[in-house]
Amino acid sequence: MNQQESFKSRLPALTNRIVETYQQISTINHLGHSALPSREAIIQILFDLTEILYPGYRRRQNLNLGNVVYHTGDLIDAIFDSLSEQITRALEHESRVRHPSTDSTVIGEDFSLVSQSKAFEFLETLPEIRLMLAADVQAAFDGDPAAKNLDEIIFCYPGLEAITVHRIAHELYRLQVPFIPRIMSEWSHSRTGIDIHPGAQIGPSFFIDHGTGVVIGETTVIERQVKLYQGVTLGALSFPKDESGNIIRGAKRHPTIEEGVVIYANATVLGGDTVIGRNSVIGSSCAVSKSVAPNTIVTMDKPQLRFREAS
Repeated sequence: MNQQESFKSRLPALTNRIVETYQQISTINHLGHSALPSREAIIQILFDLTEILYPGYRRRQNLNLGNVVYHTGDLIDAIFDSLSEQITRALEHESRVRHPSTDSTVIGEDFSLVSQSKAFEFLETLPEIRLMLAADVQAAFDGDPAAKNLDEIIFCYPGLEAITVHRIAHELYRLQVPFIPRIMSEWSHSRTGIDIHPGAQIGPSFFIDHGTGVVIGETTVIERQVKLYQGVTLGALSFPKDESGNIIRGAKRHPTIEEGVVIYANATVLGGDTVIGRNSVIGSSCAVSKSVAPNTIVTMDKPQLRFREAS
């Protein structure tokens, strides 16, 4: 027996050892239950939605007002069916986790109609999302002298891709759809390096320049015409806990950024009670954990560079 055959002969025993852990550790496997939402299907829904939100910029070109109705109609129909199915799976799983004894057939019948209603209500927000995104694209062009035209922003800017996915995910979050908004936001995070929780409330004309390393927490509120640079964190100071030491969920933990604020690279703004007043500027690398009055410029004292002769 050669070495490869020796290893191959030991693989069945290894497989059995791995499967034994599925019984010992049940928290990280999903066996014998209804289907979970499909990550691949949700990503496909995102691709189809961006085709609708930016017609002519993605897969299908040569669109015009004569054929775009049919193209968009086909996409809407497919998205409605796929999104309804994925929402059903998400709601069914959430219900089973909360009520383990509930019959799966009843759950499926109950949530099918609910899912279709949520899917349709979401699709009805697409015209408003397009208006928001048009303002975001314009804000990027107005705020970046390197941008040559709006097409460049739509094709190339990771900040726009991140806010596009966020505006989709946020509407599903607002409709109390479980799992799916987070799957969308984390997929966007992996592509762009920008981490925006779908619960964050972000107004129009929002621009993230460069973008890598930006973190925006769940309960953040960002008003219109705000600009962030790379590495900015809008985070929490601490997590309040109940008498048993468990994290209290749902409390406002992240800051409010008012209209017209600019936050430069690697700055950190923390705390649910922290409000950055309108038209203020937070300088690079500043750490802010208390409110800032409107029209305030916050900067760090310049560090001194030290030069010495290399030995």
